[in-house]
Amino acid sequence: MPKDPSEVTRYDPTQETTPNEVGLTQDGVDAIWNKVTDLYRTGIHPAISFVLRRHGKVVLKRSIGHTTGNGPSDSPLAEKIVASPGTPYCTYSASKAITAMLIHLLVERHKIRLADYVSDHIPEFGVHGKHTITIHDLLSHRAGFPAMPKEVDWDTLLNFDACLRFIFDSKPKYPVGKRIAYHTLTSGYVLGEIVRRVAGKDIREFLRETIQEPLGFKYFNFGVRDECIPDVADNYVTGVPIPRFLSSLTKQATGLDWHSYVAITNDEKFLRAIIPSGNLIATADEMSRFYQMLLNGGELDGKRIFKPETVRQAIISASETMLDGTTYLPVRYSEGFMLGSKSFSLYLPYYKEAFGHWGFVGIFCWADPTRDIVVSLMNSGKAYLGLYVLTHFRLVGLIKKHCPKVKEGYRAVPAQ
Repeated sequence: MPKDPSEVTRYDPTQETTPNEVGLTQDGVDAIWNKVTDLYRTGIHPAISFVLRRHGKVVLKRSIGHTTGNGPSDSPLAEKIVASPGTPYCTYSASKAITAMLIHLLVERHKIRLADYVSDHIPEFGVHGKHTITIHDLLSHRAGFPAMPKEVDWDTLLNFDACLRFIFDSKPKYPVGKRIAYHTLTSGYVLGEIVRRVAGKDIREFLRETIQEPLGFKYFNFGVRDECIPDVADNYVTGVPIPRFLSSLTKQATGLDWHSYVAITNDEKFLRAIIPSGNLIATADEMSRFYQMLLNGGELDGKRIFKPETVRQAIISASETMLDGTTYLPVRYSEGFMLGSKSFSLYLPYYKEAFGHWGFVGIFCWADPTRDIVVSLMNSGKAYLGLYVLTHFRLVGLIKKHCPKVKEGYRAVPAQ
């Protein structure tokens, strides 16, 4: 790690607005960026990209660290490439929010209903007790099959159709619709297949036509083109050794242990695959623009992507805060997003209006209608819980502290 983090910090001052133009102070903005720098100083993340928007304007758009060459598994002789604000990352589970909005777009177009049984669109799915699972159940993590079958290996995970066959043959672990249990990868394959059968094209093509190209995103899709593979930041296992029980939980959820799962996400096959719950590749700014579009009620830069009522439906709470059967954390889900709460949440207490999604580990993208902000935090370190988590949540707290609430009538999207 360089003694002076500014040596590996990159940003263009002309792309950042003056804080007082959006009701913030320079001291507040400096405090937020200093906390991002503190997160880098923990040594957990070889690279971090961060974007903060307020009232639709970019307040911070910066990167710090190296995309490759400076991770714990790299040779001291490896070429070190400094990250930039344009560096794309694998967003892991933050991909789920984008997949969910594509489903909501099909609802908007009257192609499906959230109350439809999955088997209405995929008949071979409705066996072994899965015939009562609805699209709503998939989106709200109530479908009852949160883990990949034990037989799934590295090659299977990268094969969309092979994963579907395993899922079709599996039985629910929990009673359908009765228990919240985070579906790490499973539901994404099924949602992607619904898109393919209803829209007549795979989810990658559907995303390209409906969001990526209209908003002018270079990446922002499941996997990347071959010529873009070198652009993607490498992921690294960092921090203290991973406890055996946690690695075991990762294997139950994904079919791979912690180290193998991180390794696979650097593989070219992974970067070419379609994994709707786990391999959307995007820059921090692209993710922030996506959430800004949602915060605007489905429109950005004069391009209408969703109707306002579609966005409202997507962020309405599907349950009160409940203990998740996979993560063992209290969470509140909508049909596609992780929501804030008056009590504990990923956004800290008293942050009920926030909606967004977390990604493995520490990737965090969200919007808050009451503060009219969008936050996009991308990183490349995959560490078990440690003291760095305190720095992460202090950053979330500082954003909340220095971005005051706006007047009720300012919101484009009402709070849930």
